[in-house]
Amino acid sequence: MRIISGKHKGRRISPPKNLPVRPTTDMSKEALFNVLNNHFNFSGLKVLDLFAGTGNISYEFASRGCENVISVDGDFGCIKFIKQTADEYDFNITAIKSDVMKFLAKNTSSYDIIFADPPYGFDQETFENIVKTVFERELLQEDGMMIIEHSKYTKMTELDNFSFQKGYGGSFFSFYELNQDRDEEVDGLEEEEG
Repeated sequence: MRIISGKHKGRRISPPKNLPVRPTTDMSKEALFNVLNNHFNFSGLKVLDLFAGTGNISYEFASRGCENVISVDGDFGCIKFIKQTADEYDFNITAIKSDVMKFLAKNTSSYDIIFADPPYGFDQETFENIVKTVFERELLQEDGMMIIEHSKYTKMTELDNFSFQKGYGGSFFSFYELNQDRDEEVDGLEEEEG
């Protein structure tokens, strides 16, 4: 596992073998951040990483200068490893051991980017509930974006606030944003002008 950009670009991180995780591949991670680069200047952003696992995505955000990264996972070993790595590289990451749905139900902060990588074995309803809870509880900033990683068997395009989807190998990223009506109006204007 390596950091692909930012202050610690190229640095390899080796998590313990016994963690119950399925890390996002380097290829998928690079593609994801290529998309995010077109939407955000990472400096100063507040990020929430749900089902953080090894911290793979959190380190990428921190390396790119995000001001505040919150990593949430239910596994003690994962949280311990994220804390150790954050200390070692001086990353501004807060690691929290919690059931993700319980965390979302109690959380009162809002974020510029929320990334969720639930176990692919979760059922469709659980995936949908993660997205719905974020928007119902207004956890996303007005110009923010939520991304959920899932397999091709989980269909995430019909939910409110869905924006677009990208697929890489067996993994898909579905992107959600507020104010989708505004985007549709802009698209319509472009079509009329063309």
